[in-house]
Amino acid sequence: MNDQEQYVRYREDSKVLAAIGVCVDAQVGPVTVRLPKALAEAAVAAWDRDEVGGLGEETYEQYALRDCAAELAFIGLAITRHGRTDGEEVVVDLNVASAGAAVRASQ
Repeated sequence: MNDQEQYVRYREDSKVLAAIGVCVDAQVGPVTVRLPKALAEAAVAAWDRDEVGGLGEETYEQYALRDCAAELAFIGLAITRHGRTDGEEVVVDLNVASAGAAVRASQ
């Protein structure tokens, strides 16, 4: 088996994963989460931040860090649009993909 056959198999795996995603999306709506205010404010700050300069060639680690930062910014957007303060916490409904990204980042 050569490397190309392996990637053909991975492409098929990707299609199966996407089909599972369609099933999950039909069953799972937004996830309501409670965040400490400081974390919610940091997420909003990530959304409000303007990145200057273009992207050059990235290592995988740099790409992964930028991807995490983007996920945080999307959570900040959700907080900006739909978040509500409840005492020392902010309550927001997150897309399950954003909630999943946060959980993956914690592991």
